[in-house]
Amino acid sequence: MYALVDVDNCYVSCERAFRPDLVGKPVVVLSNNDGCVVARSNEAKLLGVKDGTPFFQLRDLFPQHHIYAFSSNYELYGDMTRRLMNMVRNASPEFHRYSIDEGFCMLHGMEKVDLKAWGEDLYRSILKGLGMPVSIGIAPTKTLAKVASRFAKRYPAYNHCCIIDDDNKREIALTLLPVGDVWGIGRRWERKLQGMGVRTAYDFASHTQSWVRATFNIVAERTWKELNGIDCIPVDDMEMVTKKSIITSRSFPKNLTSIDDVRTHVANYAAKCAAKLRKQHSVAQVVGVFVDTNHFREDLPQYGMFRTVALPTPSASNIPITQAAMRCLEMAFIPGFQYKKAGVMVLDISPDSAVQTNFVDYDAEHYEKMRKIDEVMDHINKVNGSETIVLGAQQYTAKDGKGKAGQFAQAIKRDLKSPNYTTRWSDIIEVE
Repeated sequence: MYALVDVDNCYVSCERAFRPDLVGKPVVVLSNNDGCVVARSNEAKLLGVKDGTPFFQLRDLFPQHHIYAFSSNYELYGDMTRRLMNMVRNASPEFHRYSIDEGFCMLHGMEKVDLKAWGEDLYRSILKGLGMPVSIGIAPTKTLAKVASRFAKRYPAYNHCCIIDDDNKREIALTLLPVGDVWGIGRRWERKLQGMGVRTAYDFASHTQSWVRATFNIVAERTWKELNGIDCIPVDDMEMVTKKSIITSRSFPKNLTSIDDVRTHVANYAAKCAAKLRKQHSVAQVVGVFVDTNHFREDLPQYGMFRTVALPTPSASNIPITQAAMRCLEMAFIPGFQYKKAGVMVLDISPDSAVQTNFVDYDAEHYEKMRKIDEVMDHINKVNGSETIVLGAQQYTAKDGKGKAGQFAQAIKRDLKSPNYTTRWSDIIEVE
C-alpha cells in the first residue's frame, strides 16, 4: 500500500501557520513582482478568484470582499515544507518526496496497522506541529493514492484521510473522477479521450489494455494498469528528478535601459542557477543569457537576444558561472531599448562526481578553491538566511539613498511579503 501526503493549498497554509487570524478568510499568494494569483485558499476559490488573476484586478472584481494577499515567500515555503516532509518521513517505513508539497509513503510492513487511523493520526500530528493541514490518500497503487488524496481534500467526511482498499471503493472513486484529473493524463489526452466518449476515470479503466496500448502509448498503458490496481510505476519515476537544464528568469519591476542595471539582475540569476546545480550535485558546461523587451508594449521598439558561452571546466560555482553570464550579457545587450526581462540558463549538465578540469585555463587547485568558497557561502546563507552574503556583482545600489543594497529581494517587487519566520533571527516571532 502507498500513502500520498499532499499539503492543502500549500503556500496559503504556510502563511496561515503564522497568521491563524486568517483561517476561514479568503487569502491569495502572488507571483514574482506581485503580478498575479498563483495560490488561493478555499474561501478565495469559492468567491470565484481564478488562478492567474492579475493582482491589480482583485479589488475591482471583488469590491465587496476583503481578500488578504501575500507576496511569494519561497524561503518560508521551502523551509516549512521541508519540516513537514521530515515529519512524514519519520512516521513511515519509507518515504519519497515527489514535489514541494507532495510525497509518497511506502507502507510495507504495516499490514496489521489500521491505515485509516494511521493517516488521521499523521494529519493531526502535522497540524499540531506545524499548523498546516494535509490530505492523505491510501491505496494499493500510486495513481490510486493520488485519486484517494483528491477525495480526502474535497470531502470533509473523510477526516483528511481517504483509503481505497477494495474494488468497490475503487470503482466508485473512478466513476466520480473526471478523466482529465487522473495523474498522468494531460490536456491533450483529455481532449482526445473525451472525443471518444471517455468522460471519467472509470470509463478509461474499463477499456481493454490492448485498446489503450494501440490508441496511446506505454505511459497511458501504465496509468491504465495503476487505475486497475496493478502497481507498476517505479520509485525512480517519483523522485524529484535531476534537471538537464536550469533556468532562472524574472520580469523587472520597471523597464531598464542601462546595462549596469540589467547586469545586477543577471548576476543574481546566475548565482541562483549555480545554487540549484549544487543542490542536485551537478555541474554545467554551458551558460546562456537572454534579454527581452516588453512585447505587450507595441508602442516601443522590440528586441530579444540569447547568447551562450562554454566554460573551460564544468562548474557549479557562483564565480565562474556569474562571470560567464556577464560575458553573455555583453554580447546580447544593445543600447537604446527598454528591457523588461532577462534570464540565465545553464546547459550541458552532468554529475559533479567526475569533473575533468582544464589544466590550461582552470587548474584543479583553482577549481577546489571555488568549491570551498561556495561551501562557506552556502553555509552562511543557510544559517543566517538567503542572500546574507553575495557576490559584489549581485548587490543592488539604491539610487535614492533610502534602499538597502546587497539583497536579491531589492530587485523584485514584494511589497506584501511576510517575514521569514523560520530562517532569519531578525524575523523570529516575539511572544508577549
